[in-house]
Amino acid sequence: MLGQIRIFDGISYFSMNAATTLRAARRDAGLTQRQLASRAGTSQATISAYESRRKQPTVETLARLLAVTGARLIVARAEPGVVRPTAEQHARVARSLREVLALAAALPTRHASELRFPRLV
Repeated sequence: MLGQIRIFDGISYFSMNAATTLRAARRDAGLTQRQLASRAGTSQATISAYESRRKQPTVETLARLLAVTGARLIVARAEPGVVRPTAEQHARVARSLREVLALAAALPTRHASELRFPRLV
């Protein structure tokens, strides 16, 4: 997901997008967009574009903007989710496996000493 960020609030992790995170941090710090922009060395229009999702800040820029508000961006590797197959998926795989095993059982176990097909020239 574009702009999706994992945030640690000191107790637990939660996911937010960059625009929502920046807006919430700015408001929590009691800053206007103009004040944040001035302290971060950017324009109010840029802050507005980030908060309205018209522009996507880099991780470095977002970290810098959050630091100005007194917040901190922590980047952590997310744990992969566990995929649990449905009963229907299990049944489909089981049918396929039975078909493969039946086909394997029908094949001869000894190979012929000569190929029965014409040689390619």
